[in-house]
Amino acid sequence: MKMTTQLIGAALLGLLSTAAMAEQATTKTVAAVHTEFRQLSGQQVHLSGKVVKVNNGIMRRNFVHLEDGTGNADTKRLIVTSTDTAKVGDEVEVVGSVKLDTDFGMGYFYPLLIENARITLKK
Repeated sequence: MKMTTQLIGAALLGLLSTAAMAEQATTKTVAAVHTEFRQLSGQQVHLSGKVVKVNNGIMRRNFVHLEDGTGNADTKRLIVTSTDTAKVGDEVEVVGSVKLDTDFGMGYFYPLLIENARITLKK
């Protein structure tokens, strides 16, 4: 019983912290993040979109590629890093920090990422 109560409490805390993060984040489209990336650097953003690619368990994080129907060939997709994950085709909400010029080494350089994101399935 005590373990069940603790698990429920932890789940609720996770939902509340995700909701609090979303309230503090600026809602943007994928194209807007690409356009405003310099001004958004270091800020929390809230995005909605469809997962189009997933690479899990790379450098202790998951790389989730998100599109929302905005942008052109160069600006239609954002890469989100998170300990959360999703499946290709999932409609998700993402809240994370805009990070510029991330160099993980060994050829993994990203001019624009949404890092340390919380990913939740849209209902």
